[in-house]
Amino acid sequence: MEKRIVAQGKFIEIEYLLSEAEENGEVGETLEECPAEDAFGFLVGAGEVLESFEKALIGKQTGEPFEVTIPCTDAYGPTSEDAIVMIPKDVFEVNGQFDEEHVQVGEALPMNDEDGNEVFGIVVDITADEVQMDFNHPFADLDLQFSGRICDIRDEA
Repeated sequence: MEKRIVAQGKFIEIEYLLSEAEENGEVGETLEECPAEDAFGFLVGAGEVLESFEKALIGKQTGEPFEVTIPCTDAYGPTSEDAIVMIPKDVFEVNGQFDEEHVQVGEALPMNDEDGNEVFGIVVDITADEVQMDFNHPFADLDLQFSGRICDIRDEA
């Protein structure tokens, strides 16, 4: 049987547990979990995952476990104040009325950036005229710890 190895242009599926990496080397709070029955698949080299994560998987074989720690600077970086913006309240109107049902502090809302790409922002505050949104990645400021297993490797679909 031919060995299948993670390489550029291969489609891989992984199961993983993503946790916050603590400074003392311990594993912290669980951030995401993706079990084998719902394996996460991506094309190696297509920019679909963190480059540092992808590099750590290159050369691994089907069934092989992995442990990868990625510092904040190689993951989603520190929180950027530029990603916290005030948006006029009328942007959130539906039929001429402010959408109080969906626009609430703490809610993640889909928006479009200036290029038309969908981005998610968290509602931080609502004032009389504006809504403050945070478009930083939810894992900004965090060192990440991935542990998992390569479930499948195949040629690009």
